[in-house]
Amino acid sequence: MPVSVFDLFSIGVGPSSSHTVGPMRAGAAFTAGLPDAGVAAVRVDLYGSLASTGHGHGTLGAVAAGLAGADPETVDPDRMALDLAELERTGTLRLANGTSVPFRLADIVLHPLTMLPRHPNGMRLRATDADGVVLADETYYSIGGGFITRDGDGDGDGDTDRVPETASGEVGGAEVAGAAIPVGDHVPHLFSSGAELLAECARSGLPVSGIALANEVALDTSEAAVRERLLGIHAVMEQCVERSVRRTGTLPGGLDVRRRAATWYEQLVRDDPDHDPLFAMEWVNLVAMAVNEENATGGRVVTAPTNGAAGIIPAVLSYALTYVPEVTADRRDDAVVRFLLTAGAVGSIYKERASISGAEVGCQGEVGSAASMAAAGLAEVLGGTPEQVENAAEIAMEHNLGLTCDPIGGLVQIPCIERNAIAANKAINAARMALRGDGVHHVSLDQVVETMRQTGADMSTKYKETAMGGLAVNVPLC
Repeated sequence: MPVSVFDLFSIGVGPSSSHTVGPMRAGAAFTAGLPDAGVAAVRVDLYGSLASTGHGHGTLGAVAAGLAGADPETVDPDRMALDLAELERTGTLRLANGTSVPFRLADIVLHPLTMLPRHPNGMRLRATDADGVVLADETYYSIGGGFITRDGDGDGDGDTDRVPETASGEVGGAEVAGAAIPVGDHVPHLFSSGAELLAECARSGLPVSGIALANEVALDTSEAAVRERLLGIHAVMEQCVERSVRRTGTLPGGLDVRRRAATWYEQLVRDDPDHDPLFAMEWVNLVAMAVNEENATGGRVVTAPTNGAAGIIPAVLSYALTYVPEVTADRRDDAVVRFLLTAGAVGSIYKERASISGAEVGCQGEVGSAASMAAAGLAEVLGGTPEQVENAAEIAMEHNLGLTCDPIGGLVQIPCIERNAIAANKAINAARMALRGDGVHHVSLDQVVETMRQTGADMSTKYKETAMGGLAVNVPLC
């Protein structure tokens, strides 16, 4: 059952889709189910990765903002920061239903060593009346890429990444937030694996982007509407870069990481005004790092398919629009649409068959999936066959297998920002290598996806977005 491209590419705020966007959606979903009156207190408990890296990932503030009714697609990051400062000053949170309750971020209870059974990113929200009677008690899971589910959803097997979604945003019969346009069984091209995707391409004669487009159009929309929305997503990606290259100073969080994008941009504009291909890698590095610096500040980014990996697809798409000769000015929009549709089709396979959550499978699920998606998109724009597109996606993931998530200080900064730039270049190389072949290769995309899933299952918890291993413990903070 394919996942919509608009679920994999959604507009949100940094620094993390699973730790910021998902918790904000959970808070909003919880408040939406509360009675209009009678709520006197709200308690929030965070578990596992949400608790261990919640401070650095902005999770505590995101939950509070969600309880107040904020939506990650529309919230103003600057306004959100002011509202959180006011919350800390007054100790009062105004819920989305208009009720005010006593609340501070310090009241959120953290359980970093407790993993709830369904997913490492668990949170429990409870509301009580003045007598302490529980009015609502829900446990949510942020399962990567801003997707959320909750206890009672799905088939009860604990596989939250494969919970069926309906067009109403329902999961297992219970409405949740975070589903933009879920795709059901009524689409014309059903696939949940690379082999099934290739079979659909062969049966229909369509490229990978054509398969994805037909599925999106089947959702009571039109091709023009799909194109317009995808171009809008790309515009947000470009705006993110434009904001970032104008900002200097250091990133928040206490590591004092310098913003480099603005300086690099000035240097590249000076040294390469005409975009000589010899400078292509440097421009790719710039775009990837600019996006992730903006993400690290809590700015507006496109989840692609996660925030921690948000710079890879914009960087590779920028490369395609700048350095692929066939992408002329009149074909630019078409290239954007084909790239994102193809990337979305491949991302759907990772979402269905494995995971895009760093807390579940390590950074291979975030950066690895994004690199694979980007490689597929570039291969399509370069004129690759479906088999070459599948090969490009496979190569990119094969060489990101085992990638750990060990952010220093629990911040989405080191190694995340540079890692996006490195992975973007890997994706370009993977697409170029695939186009030199005929699509026949020894390792299939499905085999590498399954290997990634198994590797994530075997990976020690300390290397899965807990800041308890790797660089996070070997680099002193002071």
